[in-house]
Amino acid sequence: MLKIIDLHARIGEKEILRGINLEINPGEVHAIMGPNGSGKSTLAAVLAGREMFTVTQGKVLYMGQDLLAMAPEERARMGVFLGFQYPVEIPGLSNVNFMKAAVNEHRKYKNLPALSAAEFLKLMREKMAIVGMDTSFGNRGVNVGFSGGEKKRNEIFQMAMLEPTLAFLDETDSGLDVDALRVVAQGVNKLKTKENSFVVITHYQRLLDYIVPDIVHVLYKGQIIKTSGKELALEVEENGYDHLISAL
Repeated sequence: MLKIIDLHARIGEKEILRGINLEINPGEVHAIMGPNGSGKSTLAAVLAGREMFTVTQGKVLYMGQDLLAMAPEERARMGVFLGFQYPVEIPGLSNVNFMKAAVNEHRKYKNLPALSAAEFLKLMREKMAIVGMDTSFGNRGVNVGFSGGEKKRNEIFQMAMLEPTLAFLDETDSGLDVDALRVVAQGVNKLKTKENSFVVITHYQRLLDYIVPDIVHVLYKGQIIKTSGKELALEVEENGYDHLISAL
């Protein structure tokens, strides 16, 4: 599904990614861990097409196509989703109107007819139930006045509506209490299939108690320094990153 080959990227004159190699297959859940400033969020942002970063070297193939040559909106239409660490507020635009426009744009790209109002509202209620969101949130401005946990639930709801093939969740556990974390993680687990893949970016092992990864990568100074199974997250939790870094 996704193949990253020797990816380098910078912001301004500062190089952040320094040779990322990674392959993700359908049905897999990957976790990317690492200390602050290691490049975790930058990697997700580069793959989603955020223009503040400049790719200086390397290739990224998604479904056999050159991902880096695609505009951000084209990547999204092809099924790439980025859940933000700090979801933005959009005053004046309701969740209903925002998601209806997004869903119908995706359907248009797939040569499918737009959903009627009744069809859309039925779908929205079904997807909100996955993350325990009250339907009243549909009429509120996107993330306006939402708590941290509500914003993260809204991100997973958006993902459920768009049904991406490849989703990057950037520190979805940030700022969540245990109950909110459990609800968000359960929503992700309900959306997993043999055809889609998830990349979970986190500092802490606790999220991975709920979203169990197939493969864990540790990122440090813009490079993946270790890849292993889910036991690697437990190793990091117990010993920290220093013991991995000192072994380099």
